[in-house]
Amino acid sequence: MTIAPTPAKQYIEQRNSGYWIEGTRVSLDSIVYSFLNGESPESIAQNFPLLSLEQVYGAIVFYLANREMVDKYLEEGEAEFQKSQQSFRQKSPLLYQKLKAAEAHKQGIV
Repeated sequence: MTIAPTPAKQYIEQRNSGYWIEGTRVSLDSIVYSFLNGESPESIAQNFPLLSLEQVYGAIVFYLANREMVDKYLEEGEAEFQKSQQSFRQKSPLLYQKLKAAEAHKQGIV
């Protein structure tokens, strides 16, 4: 009996200069940050009900196999976010203060 090899599945796709779980609107960023925060793959799958446990593991394996590239991608995304946040803070300081106050209140800081 001859067994034909199964082609490897692709769990991650790149679109619009970002990485996504293939066929979904869930970003690789979301999975990686959850993983780096110590969440188990099972917990991550529960938090993203659109994903199967297999997809979560596939995303984690992709991250681990491409850690340097993905870490650089995440750093660039964080830098872009900080730049946008600074721009927003300068353009709308009052609104920015109100949003930060609301965020602090929601987190029970105030």
